[in-house]
Formats: sequence, structure tokens, C-alpha cells
Amino acid sequence: MYKRLKLSQYGAQLWAKEKGRQIRSRVATILGSLETGDVLVIDGAGVEAFDFSFATELFGKTLMTLVVEFPGRFLIVENMNECTEENLNRALEGLNVAIILRRKAKLDLLGKVHPADRETFAAIVKTGEAVSAGALSRDLEVNLTAMNERLSKLTSMGIVRREKGSSATGREQYVYRVLS
Repeated sequence: MYKRLKLSQYGAQLWAKEKGRQIRSRVATILGSLETGDVLVIDGAGVEAFDFSFATELFGKTLMTLVVEFPGRFLIVENMNECTEENLNRALEGLNVAIILRRKAKLDLLGKVHPADRETFAAIVKTGEAVSAGALSRDLEVNLTAMNERLSKLTSMGIVRREKGSSATGREQYVYRVLS
């Protein structure tokens, strides 16, 4: 299930920690009502600008607690303009966190992301379905131990979800997906 929060309902220009804190409280309420695998889309359409302190308070603090307080839920942003995307990216990089960014129908990562993690994320998105670590390892020509480390990192960041699945031979294995 997708739930949407339009940032523009709080104004076209969003400044300061206090405003970010107010909206973060609303975001936490929505995330708490979602089930595992559900997605909260924060829609930036109509927001002309927000500052670094707002982005840090709303997005950074939410992301730093997402996996612990709201396990299995996804948070994505979309419809960011050049200004809001740049401020959000810098705020997230400073906190060493990342978020899923949707531009039109394409998914990408915004924030602090190693190129290898970005590559792994893109490969999972490209498959369009749940994929095993072994399949990703073969596709990206990375050894399985390194792939498992990448997947563990992306899972711990709340960017990728790990689920139990089964191999072609019927053995239990974990598979990974982005969104549902």
C-alpha cells in the first residue's frame, strides 16, 4: 500500500527545525499506521524551497529511526525541484543516511551512498522482482561475500527489504526487493 504526504500543505517555503519537527511528528504517525512492505511517499510538488535545518530535522531524523521504529516500511521522496533536492542531498550526506528518490518512474538514491551500493540498488530495481544474493553476485560479477555485505548495508538503511524465499531447487534462501 502507498500512502502519500504532500509537503506543500505546510507551505511553499519550509524553513527551520521547528517546522521539520512538526511534519516529522505527522510522518511518524503515518509510518506507525503502515504495515510491513508499505510505502510512504513524501511528495515535494509545490514546495519551492526548504533549508538544510528543515531537511535534517524532517528527513534525516526520520531516516535515522526508520529501521528501528518502523521496520519493513519504505520512505521515498518525489517531485523535488533542483533546490529542494540539493538541500536534501547535502543534509542526508552530512548524516550518513540515504533515501529512495523517485523521478517520474525511475528510482534512485539520494544522500550518502557508496557507488557499489548504488550499483546494487539499481540492479535490484532493474530486476523488478525479488532477487537472491547469488543472482546479484553473478549479474554484477561480485563475490558472494561482498554482495551479502552490500545487501546487509542496504537492508539496515531501510532501502532494500529482505524476505524469505526459495531457490529453484526448493531450498530456503533470502531474496531482496525494493518497494513491493
